[in-house]
Amino acid sequence: MSATVETPPSVEVVAPAGGGTAPLVRPRRGRKRLTDALLPAGVFLVLLGIWYAITYLVLDPSRRFLMPAPHVIVTDALFDGPTMERLGEAVGRTITVTFVGLAIAIAIGMAWAIAMSQARPIERSLFPYAVALQCIPILALVPLIGFWFGYGFPSRVIVCVMIALFPVVSNTLFGLQSVDRGMHELFSLHGANRLTRLVKLQLPAAMPAIFAGFRISAGLSVVGAIVGDLFFKQGDPGLGILLDNFRARLQGPELFLTIIVAAALGFAVFTLFGWLSKLAVGRWYDQSRDAA
Repeated sequence: MSATVETPPSVEVVAPAGGGTAPLVRPRRGRKRLTDALLPAGVFLVLLGIWYAITYLVLDPSRRFLMPAPHVIVTDALFDGPTMERLGEAVGRTITVTFVGLAIAIAIGMAWAIAMSQARPIERSLFPYAVALQCIPILALVPLIGFWFGYGFPSRVIVCVMIALFPVVSNTLFGLQSVDRGMHELFSLHGANRLTRLVKLQLPAAMPAIFAGFRISAGLSVVGAIVGDLFFKQGDPGLGILLDNFRARLQGPELFLTIIVAAALGFAVFTLFGWLSKLAVGRWYDQSRDAA
């Protein structure tokens, strides 16, 4: 038999059977999950109210196409067959560029970071170029990329890689260099070589930082795919070309729907890598962080 001890409403403490002295604390996860769901929903309703207020209280009726009300976007764009057909095809092309560019950025970024983590001279030689790549405005390089590689799929992927590369490099390098010195000394005591140290110590310990970089780069890869599509303006249209077309034609509902779809795509890719991080790292990282 177990006796329930009176506690604050946030937790439930159950005394173990058999006269044990240490109570078991069980958080009420159901209430926490409900709160986690209601808070974003409440913020969404507030933003929706602000949107309606701007449309109907701030803008003149003749200028409401600049910010159409949400229900107008649904009726005029979301329920419009030709618009949704074009949008679906554009999303498919943007997704292709996003994941191809992200995969290349991850491969190059991890190889770059691993090379820098192995020797201080290599890091001093290569890291400034990673910073320079991050600091150069990508729009300044778009004309050169189009001139060198054309205006099709490869150029879009290159822009995507350039935008998404730096978070992978910086986070992977940070994770590899953050391994506890005592663990390094233990591996040295057992005569581990450089490859064994990398595979069995540094990479597993760096996984939380590596996947944090992946998630940041995942969102940036969507931005890169849209930016490349927006500025090259040739070939099959992706979300960038649709955005430019709807802007030029003053099609407000279609433009806002495309923006919402682009944001949803970025959020979905970010969430996907968050889920992959949970699978790869598990709960040990959160538990160890809470214990610390």
